[in-house]
Amino acid sequence: MRFMLAAGLGLFASTSAMAQALPAAATAHPSLWPKAHSVGLVDAKTEAFVTRLMKQMSLREKVGQMIQGDISSIKPEELRQYPLGSVLGGGNSPPLSGNDRGPVGDWIRTAEAFRQVSVEKRPGHVAIPTIFGMDSVHGNSNVLGATVFPHNIGLGAMRDPALIEKLGAVTAAESAAAGFDWAFGPTVTVPQDDRWGRTYEGYSERPDITRDYAAAMVRGLQGAPGKTRIQNGKVAASIKHFIADGGTHDGIDQGDAQIDERTLITTHAPGYIAGIDAGAMTVMASFSSWNGVKNHGNKSLLTDVLKGRLGFQGFVVGDWNAHGQIPGCTPGDCAATFNAGLDMAMVPNDWKALFDNTLREVQAGQIPMARVDDAVRRILRVKAKLGLFDPARPYERKAELGAPEHRAVARQAVAESLVLLKNNNALLPIKPGQKVLVTGSHADDVGLQSGGWTLSWQGTGNTNADFPGATTIWGGLKSAIEAAGGTATLSADGSATGPKPDIAVVVFGEQPYAEMVGDIATLEFQPGDKQALAELKALKARGIPVVSVFLSGRPLWVNPEINQSDAFVAAFLPGTEGEGLADVLVARKDGKPNRDFRGKLSFSWPKTAAQFANNVGQPGYDPLFAYGYGLTYASHVTVPPLSEVPGIDASLANVSTYFTPGKVAPPWKLATDGAVTEKKVDGAGRQEAARQYAFTGAGHVRVTGPTIDLSRQTNAQMNLRIDYRVDAKPAGKVMLGVGGTGAIDATGLFAGIAPGAWTSAKIPLDCFRKAGADVSKVSQPFTLGAGAGFTVSIVGIRLDADPAGSACPAP
Repeated sequence: MRFMLAAGLGLFASTSAMAQALPAAATAHPSLWPKAHSVGLVDAKTEAFVTRLMKQMSLREKVGQMIQGDISSIKPEELRQYPLGSVLGGGNSPPLSGNDRGPVGDWIRTAEAFRQVSVEKRPGHVAIPTIFGMDSVHGNSNVLGATVFPHNIGLGAMRDPALIEKLGAVTAAESAAAGFDWAFGPTVTVPQDDRWGRTYEGYSERPDITRDYAAAMVRGLQGAPGKTRIQNGKVAASIKHFIADGGTHDGIDQGDAQIDERTLITTHAPGYIAGIDAGAMTVMASFSSWNGVKNHGNKSLLTDVLKGRLGFQGFVVGDWNAHGQIPGCTPGDCAATFNAGLDMAMVPNDWKALFDNTLREVQAGQIPMARVDDAVRRILRVKAKLGLFDPARPYERKAELGAPEHRAVARQAVAESLVLLKNNNALLPIKPGQKVLVTGSHADDVGLQSGGWTLSWQGTGNTNADFPGATTIWGGLKSAIEAAGGTATLSADGSATGPKPDIAVVVFGEQPYAEMVGDIATLEFQPGDKQALAELKALKARGIPVVSVFLSGRPLWVNPEINQSDAFVAAFLPGTEGEGLADVLVARKDGKPNRDFRGKLSFSWPKTAAQFANNVGQPGYDPLFAYGYGLTYASHVTVPPLSEVPGIDASLANVSTYFTPGKVAPPWKLATDGAVTEKKVDGAGRQEAARQYAFTGAGHVRVTGPTIDLSRQTNAQMNLRIDYRVDAKPAGKVMLGVGGTGAIDATGLFAGIAPGAWTSAKIPLDCFRKAGADVSKVSQPFTLGAGAGFTVSIVGIRLDADPAGSACPAP
């Protein structure tokens, strides 16, 4: 085997001539990096099996192994002509049934359909099973009924690698039970700027927790090195995103990590080193760049460091069309990424073009055959070690999703992840026999307590009915309070009548988001729209002691909210097991808590809304609550009144919300011109929350403000969402535009519905781009124009990531 590995290292050098020279600042020096080595992947029997298989394969079949398509754009029968090695279910991609909220059987049948075509016997075909990958980033969170764990930011607060390994084992079992072979996790990023929309996918701002958790999660997902078998309820892990996706300048998703190599090694590499040493089968490359060079095209990182110095013997998979961002590449054509060391490209829609172009480029010598053989060997090695060539799937159709023992693991993780920031006058735990008011936007909503990457990409569009077997925070509190002899009342806005409660628990936080959409420009919570703060003040004005439970995917500046709270708990994004909070917050009948607070901050908490990069060890480190902070019931700490000066302009935060019920969101303004009048009317259940526009002739309604770039939002298939009511049907054409240009005929949206009923429309931003809008320079993200009589009331205008029901309007 030593000869084989040495030959492989020679291959790394041989492809260098095929790659463009990299800038010095983006060229890694392998000798500076620690050594690591894959375990459990290479053995004589497996290598001999792969060698025999490769001798039988055609070039088409080899190229096919290097391409992964999304199930939303490929049919199983197409594998007969295009023998792709893998399929994935993207965050918004449904199973073949078309129902992404359907039963687990829909996913199993989807997996079987692709697998059966890939291994069927037919002339000239080598039977190689597909490998089916899913973003199981906090449990098997794409599938109805699965156990959804806290997001990584909460898990980091636990400091419990042993529990992480159990969590990984549950995730593997529930993924295998649904037909999936491969989990795109763990995420071993080390976020350095909390404005980044994927901060919650990181365990910590420091690499030590990430290092320990990476190894534990890989062991949980895969089992012992060399023993990973899908037949035993284990799946392939994918440590991601290589490398420094959490270190980009200004926390911009898919941005540029402008850091030296030492920082790359000491801060961002430890999770990969530990994951490789634990036997990780795959590594996912990052969208991001290092000093101006896209990681998907950086040979010094993918080949010289990862496969060379770090001894990684599995395969490297790409991220969603990320290879297309390499200069000179498109999603359907990119020899450079394979020459740099990518083994499998994730190309959701353009897989046919990438297949045909890659085949041509190999035949022309633009991609060396040795590079193809290396990639294919790595992919087949993983498939063999994972047991994919064995058709048995004993875990499929087993009642594994949401099993009681799985939910118990998640419940424990929730309890251990809570961080107590404030407990003045020992208000917590909730005492036996108390009358408790539970309120807040997030109190009784599993989707909100689970966050992004839950049933949908952004975690939007979910209701409690989508989480059978789950428990909301309200549900958990109610059971525990009543068991201790108290009473619990739920009030959506805190205005419940009746006897004055002894205590109020207010559950509030961020709305769900995921990558890109979650990027923000200020750490202030609810800038310019302090709904939660208003509720807290109203309760305090009534003399009711307040416990705040704050749900967020990152530390945020919440000084005003903390000041209005007697106790304040950072609960992050706990997932489906709301009872875990009650286990800590509510005392038993004897007055003693079931559990004490264990969580310690794995991210420093900001003192101002402008403390974006607020990491322990940095010069000038001055947080509000330091890394490692976390009170217990034995703590005697009084948090004094905090400054309520945010230190940054709140309007900088907002590029996606333009009008909410009753309020224009800064920095945007609503303006009219021409023959149109405006007045306030009731809407969304609130007095004067909507604006009614009456056209008597030609005129426009416009949202105006600073010039912003919506290119990424457009590429991510986001929508312009309008919540409206037609009060008088249009007498002529109605045009809808983004950017002041590229207007589209939207008459059907307004003429085709009966007046008087509130409704919503979601129009993909790409509709406007195709109509001529320059989405890179948008100062008017919404224009509505009519040429004749028409009356419409609008209660909301914003960008929306949920694809359900989105379409370009018919005239």
